[in-house]
Amino acid sequence: MARSRRQRPGAWAPLLLLLLAGPAACAASPADDGAGPGGRGPRGRARGDAGADEAAPRHDSSYGTFAGEFYDLRYLSEEGYPFPTAPPVDPFAKIKVDDCGKTKGCFRYGKPGCNAETCDYFLSYRMIGADVEFELSADTDGWVAVGFSSDKKMGGDDVMACVHDDNGRVRIQHFYNVGQWAKEIQRNPARDEEGVFENSRVTCRFKRPVNVPRDETIVDLHLSWYYLFAWGPAIQGSITRHDIDSPPTSERVVSIYKYEDIFMPSAAYQTFSSPFCLLLIVALTFYLLMGTP
Repeated sequence: MARSRRQRPGAWAPLLLLLLAGPAACAASPADDGAGPGGRGPRGRARGDAGADEAAPRHDSSYGTFAGEFYDLRYLSEEGYPFPTAPPVDPFAKIKVDDCGKTKGCFRYGKPGCNAETCDYFLSYRMIGADVEFELSADTDGWVAVGFSSDKKMGGDDVMACVHDDNGRVRIQHFYNVGQWAKEIQRNPARDEEGVFENSRVTCRFKRPVNVPRDETIVDLHLSWYYLFAWGPAIQGSITRHDIDSPPTSERVVSIYKYEDIFMPSAAYQTFSSPFCLLLIVALTFYLLMGTP
């Protein structure tokens, strides 16, 4: 013990020399760069302590690997994009004709027994809250429309049209009939629009408010109107003249609060369904059965 007390003052000598030498000596000291036997590294670990030296790199590497794998799995798609792929767009829901006359009103024009996918022209309407939902479909690659008129003649009519453009999209547009010419109106009351061109048919669905601010080009649908039905080709997304010279119209004014299922035979079937034609067929049949006198 006495020997230890005598050597303790000698142990402070190197420290005193370092303090007197100033910052330059401290910068070159083995205590800073970890050189020399028993020296310590910059983080205060003994140079010979291999476990301490390897702990930090292993921790840094593990964290980087974890972060990279988490980022890859959470944010990168298979293609390597930094965000998840957007979900696919819902396909256009087919028009249900079983609801016609029950929960919605329908107009069919074409072959007897046709539906929304086989009629020359099809329209349905139903109330949804403060809106009316319309569904239109026609055998065309251009456009299909419905007009709301105070009479059965074209002119001064509010028209909603679904137009198939050159990019394959179906857009809902608003028109106003000026005589025999349809003028596009920028103010479009349609919303929740969707449409598709499929199987050589233009089909669409949209809503529009029942009540609208007073405007010459937009009618209030809570009132009853004649419905004008039309369809035809389009050139570069612009509508052209309708397919038939005299498009069909509703026989009477239509109320959105009354649901009916109305069928109108197309021209090809009107000839054989007329009373005169039926009488003629009966007479010819009787003549053939009885023979000539």
